[in-house]
Amino acid sequence: MNELLNDYLPLVIFIALATVIGLALLVAPFLIAYSNPDPEKLSAYECGFNAFADARMKFDVRFYLVAILFIIFDLEVAFLFPWAVAFKSVGWFGFWSMMSFLAVLTIGFVYEWKKGALEWD
Repeated sequence: MNELLNDYLPLVIFIALATVIGLALLVAPFLIAYSNPDPEKLSAYECGFNAFADARMKFDVRFYLVAILFIIFDLEVAFLFPWAVAFKSVGWFGFWSMMSFLAVLTIGFVYEWKKGALEWD
């Protein structure tokens, strides 16, 4: 039994150390940082509405559209990178599969462009 406890001692030390560091990092900003907000800090920043207004206020749906388009094209890059790394081993099937994927994304992008979803009036 003593040998089993000795085997788990490094794990217990690691968990205890991680807990102490985590708690220290959570508590430190409240102890060290000072709170002195100025008008610049409280102003709206790239979001289009005041930061401390009612949480249920309505805002333009174009913010959602931009976020969705960002996610779509971000995922495209996430699929392109491993494909480019393994390009030599995927063969023609992998090449044409990726070309069809890119064609679908391009058609979607052209559709959004023609619908005026990318215009910010």
